[in-house]
Amino acid sequence: MLETPLTAEQKWSHDVRLDVEPRSAARARAFVRQHLTESQLPYLMDSVLLVASELITNGIVHAKTPLTLTLSRTDTVVRLSVHDESCKVPVPQPFAQAEEGGYDLGIVDRLSLGWGVDTSPGPAKTVWATFDTRPW
Repeated sequence: MLETPLTAEQKWSHDVRLDVEPRSAARARAFVRQHLTESQLPYLMDSVLLVASELITNGIVHAKTPLTLTLSRTDTVVRLSVHDESCKVPVPQPFAQAEEGGYDLGIVDRLSLGWGVDTSPGPAKTVWATFDTRPW
């Protein structure tokens, strides 16, 4: 089945600035829920919400700087990214070694098409994950 590429109007990007505080994870989940619902992508909800929680919590705990969460769509991919002002790059740990209360990046790896870290010159990085928008 051939898929029709999205028009410029169907592609989107939204971002929100989050402070270093525990309630930022809940704000991130509400932000993701709103935009996936508006874009009629409810089948991505569970995976993207869990990954957003993990990346925001990691940013709060490890980067300790304000965070920018971006959710965007291009054709068959939704991209979730979290930008912070820390140069400390996350290192995935096996599930057995993950800190108590979290899944670590192993959950990001299992739930997404792919993920990575983009570093900037200077103290900043973006951790991102992508998701397939095509229903199974």
